[in-house]
Amino acid sequence: QVRPVESGGGLVQPGGSLRLSCEASVTLQYYTIGWFRQAPGKEREGVSCISRRITYYADSVKGRFTISRDNVKNMVYLQMNNLKAEDTAVYYCAMVGGIDCPRDASFYTTWGQGTQVTVSS
Repeated sequence: QVRPVESGGGLVQPGGSLRLSCEASVTLQYYTIGWFRQAPGKEREGVSCISRRITYYADSVKGRFTISRDNVKNMVYLQMNNLKAEDTAVYYCAMVGGIDCPRDASFYTTWGQGTQVTVSS
């Protein structure tokens, strides 16, 4: 089973920026790619999604996060600006084919291992 791989997490101060990357050994442009996050003691939350037709952002990240694809490099990015302490979580990249940005995480068939994002001064 092909698993996506996330990278780009780290420690950043409030107000700072990070760019997360998601890559896989399949052609990502044919898949819907979702970014989810899970903080300690909290439920997994859908953050953003990009399909071949639409993009989606959770209200908590609108105006701060941007999802994009680079089909030449076969990558999906999540640019995160103006980071807040409440953005601290493990961020996961997930894939699904044939569905435009399902909100329900159970629709996603393949998940990465996650990358830690910590926002702290």
